Amino acid sequence: MAPEDSETDHDRPAILDRIEDRREQYEALPLPLRILIVLAGVTCLLAGLAMLVLPGPAFVVIPVGLAILSLQFAWAQSALERTVVQGAKAKERAKNTTRAQRLTSVAFGLAAAAAFAAWAYWGDVPVLPV
Repeated sequence: MAPEDSETDHDRPAILDRIEDRREQYEALPLPLRILIVLAGVTCLLAGLAMLVLPGPAFVVIPVGLAILSLQFAWAQSALERTVVQGAKAKERAKNTTRAQRLTSVAFGLAAAAAFAAWAYWGDVPVLPV
């Protein structure tokens, strides 16, 4: 194995390897059960997409749906790999933020909440029961 291959294998998230291992078990299942699993994956994916505009944990449900669908479809596996890699990169960027960046984010969040509260109180907007 080339040194570059070992680096990419090391950087690959373990969840992708576990899903790859499950594919063999999945392919041994009877067809009706595989159809039910695909329907469950489609349902999870559609529910996650709906949660992008509705309340709910879309960023958790969409990867779950993709993981289920990746057992059967190559496009879902590719989308899941991109999602997991981008999520790991985002986690690393968030981990490497400076204290000043975090404090600035908190300050802007508090200022936005205060502006909303002031608007609701003095703007005669029936958002808060005051």
